[in-house]
Amino acid sequence: MNKLLVSPAPHLHSKETTKGIMRDVIIALMPSVLVSLYFAGVSAFLVLTVSVVGCVLLEHLIVKYMMKKKTTVHDLSAVVTGLILALNLPVSSPWWMVLIGCVVAIGVAKMTFGGLGHNLFNPALVARVFLLISFPVQMTNWAVTNGIFTPENPLIPGFLLGAQGQLPDALSGATPLGIIKEGLANGLTMDVLSQQHDFSYWQMLFGKINGSMGEASALAILIGFVYLLARKVIKPIIPLAIVVTVALFSGILHLIDPAHYADPLFHLLTGGVLLGAVFMATDYVTSPMSSLGMLIFGVGIGLVTMIIRIWGVYPEGVSFAILFMNAWVPLLNKIKPSPYKKEVNLG
Repeated sequence: MNKLLVSPAPHLHSKETTKGIMRDVIIALMPSVLVSLYFAGVSAFLVLTVSVVGCVLLEHLIVKYMMKKKTTVHDLSAVVTGLILALNLPVSSPWWMVLIGCVVAIGVAKMTFGGLGHNLFNPALVARVFLLISFPVQMTNWAVTNGIFTPENPLIPGFLLGAQGQLPDALSGATPLGIIKEGLANGLTMDVLSQQHDFSYWQMLFGKINGSMGEASALAILIGFVYLLARKVIKPIIPLAIVVTVALFSGILHLIDPAHYADPLFHLLTGGVLLGAVFMATDYVTSPMSSLGMLIFGVGIGLVTMIIRIWGVYPEGVSFAILFMNAWVPLLNKIKPSPYKKEVNLG
């Protein structure tokens, strides 16, 4: 039997629905999805399909057969989780690993807590970190593949054909953050690394960059960000707090020692800062309610991200930073939102 939950006034009514909000998030994710499909072709399509179908099917089965309730997949939250999980994975991810990610995201991080609205941590990020720790080789295999079409075979997925018409072995390429991390550890300087690898900010903004599928183009993420702002799905406080914190932290270090610390633009355009700031840190369930809480939350994510990037073992720290700050949300929600300014005329 479901308990009757009573909360104090005011109770605000809105035309917005969970399904409508999730639909907007899906639309905002489409530029990143299309870019990943363009650069990685069928490989990206397979990862996206397995992830979305796996998350939706698993939630349906858990709700219907274990929780004995009416299915909740119609609210589209499982689709969003599947898309975000896929965009946080390498394009070379095997199908079985993607399915394990679905089990962790939906079965452990979401439904174990009671479903949408009850989970403490972002489900897709819990799955990503679990996979990173459990399968570090597969999760750091940044396969370099051709896109859907190639000049020689405009109707055939390029990655399907090798030099002899056979399936080629995947070519691995390190991420810019990984290259910098390893190069600096080996005594190289930023100038030498930049010359060796020809880091291009233009390519980071528009083009193909090794990393998770959602990191391929910063511009695609920014387009989604603008859409979510225009639709008033998210507030800009958390994303801007993360971006400004990362920029200031890296900027100070770069001014102190430019030979051993990358500049702010490099840190913002590479890795998962923008993807995490726009689509994961702004999750309604796992982020604070008040403006001050959002600000502290965003600054904390930016700081932890940079601490891990500069001094941690991993070259990237966004996922760990968001999950770490998710744990602080119940405490941050002790900060009460500003009083409602609308007065209701009862007379």
